[in-house]
Amino acid sequence: MGETLNYFSQLPLLELIAVVMSLLYVVLAAKGNIWCWPAALVSTVLYTAIFYDVYLWMDSLLQIYYLVMAVYGWYCWRNVHIDNISNKSTNKAVSTQTFAIKVWTMQTHFYIVIFLSMVSYLVGWLMANYTPADFPYFDAATTVFAVFATYMVAKKILENWIYWVFIDFVSIYIYLEKGLTPTAVLFGLYVVLAGYGYYQWHKRYQGQQALIAPSL
Repeated sequence: MGETLNYFSQLPLLELIAVVMSLLYVVLAAKGNIWCWPAALVSTVLYTAIFYDVYLWMDSLLQIYYLVMAVYGWYCWRNVHIDNISNKSTNKAVSTQTFAIKVWTMQTHFYIVIFLSMVSYLVGWLMANYTPADFPYFDAATTVFAVFATYMVAKKILENWIYWVFIDFVSIYIYLEKGLTPTAVLFGLYVVLAGYGYYQWHKRYQGQQALIAPSL
C-alpha cells in the first residue's frame, strides 16, 4: 500500500487529475448519476494527451473512443422518457420517470461473448505476429471487451458490471506480470467498484420491476 501511495504522490498533476476523474466516473456511474459522463470526458481528454505524449498511440486512439462514448452516454442518460407503465394490481397506468436499467438474456450474452472472443482472437493474432506487444491475446481481449462494456454502460445494461469485473481481473494479471503493482492495486479497486455498481443497479432494476408486478 505504501508503494501505491508513493506512486500517486509522484504522479504529474494532469495524470493525477485523470486518475481521480476516472475513479469519480466509476463511482458516479455506479450510483446512476449522470455527472459520471462529464467526469469521463475530462479523464479521457487528459489520457488522450498523456498517452500521445509517451507514444502510446493505440491507447490514445482508444481514449478518443471513450471520449465519444462519454458524449453519447450523456445524451442517452439525459434523454430519459416518462413511461406510462401498467400496474397489474390496479390495472391503472403509472407515470414514472425511471433510470431505465435494462437486462439482456443469457442467450444474448452468449452470442456477444462468442463474437467478442472471435474479434479478440483476431486482434490478438495480429498483435502477436506484427507487433512486439506483450500478452497480445489478453491485451486484445481486455480492449475489445472494454469497448463493448462502455457501450453497455451508456445503454444502461445491468450486466455491464459483470463484464467489467472480468476485464479488470485480467488487467490485474497483466499489470502484475509487468511489475505495475500500483496500477494493479488501482484495478483491484475497480473490481470492488464494479461489484458495488452491480449491486446498486440491480436494486434500482428491482424497483422498476416492482412498479409493474402484481401485488400478492
